Amino acid sequence: MTDLKTTPLTALHESLGAKMVPFAGYLMPVQYPLGVLKEHNHTREKAGLFDVSHMGQVILRAESYAAIAAAFERLVPMDVLGLPEGRQRYGLFTNDAGGIEDDLMFANRGDHLFVVVNAACKDADLARMKAALEPEISVEPVLDRALIALQGPAAEAALEALVPGVAAMRFMDVGTFAWQGVELWISRSGYTGEDGYEISVPEAEAEDFAEALLALEEVEAIGLGARDSLRLEGGLCLYGHDIDTETRPLEAALGWAIQKVRRPGGARAGGFPGAEAVFADLGGAAPRKRVGLRPEGRAPMREGVVLFASAEGGAPIGTITSGGFGPTVNGPVAMGYVAAEFAADGTQIYGELRGKRAPVTVTPLPFVAANFKR
Repeated sequence: MTDLKTTPLTALHESLGAKMVPFAGYLMPVQYPLGVLKEHNHTREKAGLFDVSHMGQVILRAESYAAIAAAFERLVPMDVLGLPEGRQRYGLFTNDAGGIEDDLMFANRGDHLFVVVNAACKDADLARMKAALEPEISVEPVLDRALIALQGPAAEAALEALVPGVAAMRFMDVGTFAWQGVELWISRSGYTGEDGYEISVPEAEAEDFAEALLALEEVEAIGLGARDSLRLEGGLCLYGHDIDTETRPLEAALGWAIQKVRRPGGARAGGFPGAEAVFADLGGAAPRKRVGLRPEGRAPMREGVVLFASAEGGAPIGTITSGGFGPTVNGPVAMGYVAAEFAADGTQIYGELRGKRAPVTVTPLPFVAANFKR
């Protein structure tokens, strides 16, 4: 534990009674005295405050946004050039085999591109961007700001009370706002399936800002445990579990993230690592697919459970990559990969637990509909 990094909010977590655990090289709160179940439900019903400062914040600069976008499109299969100022988009770094090196968010902030990457991948991502983009593009890690997520149906009213103007934002909008003279970089986004915001705040003021939010009746501090159950119910991938370097976007059911302009026949088709492999999957070549799974009964099936087509015998057809109990749906939920011929909604397959197989039904994702303000 002594080798772990901390965030600007570590002292606050400890003062709130958080149980701290190692996560992606950081000491992070997995839960508070409220408990994972109540934290999950509070976020669904009101507003939850998450510390996501372990994630990587990076700024890309050049003589124009067009220059930045053209360069960044060499790394991702997304439309960066067509992203309007003040808007954000989900993206993927791919490798030469079409596998996913990381998933990320990127925002057009006018004179620069703001990129947020996963904690466990941020050193590799920074090296990737520097190697591919510099010196034409300046790659600047942001090392002096915390990142906070405020999620849930009461998030809008809570943040508006402190930062007037944020209520007018739509899902995936980004903007710069002020709180008591402090500059906040805010996006209306998050990784719970709920409406909410992610707020980049200077680390010196991060604790004061978090305490101001927690002072509001509708806001509670939420740990990694509930963050995981929320994103699982929302059908959202966790890097290193549901997607990794061996997973291609179409296998992961992330084809929606590749805009038409970057696909075959588009004005800027291809040009990113692994384009040929990714495009082959567009034609239906992907041998497996990420699907939602509902185990029968009350016992969760977790990551690593092997899936079969029948109750006895036969070779494996897939594996669960994320699983647990879904408080909102009041039952076990999971995601995983199955051979393409078993990916249709309603297909019954079997998961093997301790040598015994139990029925599992392939189910549409998400398990809980997204509540974004579009």
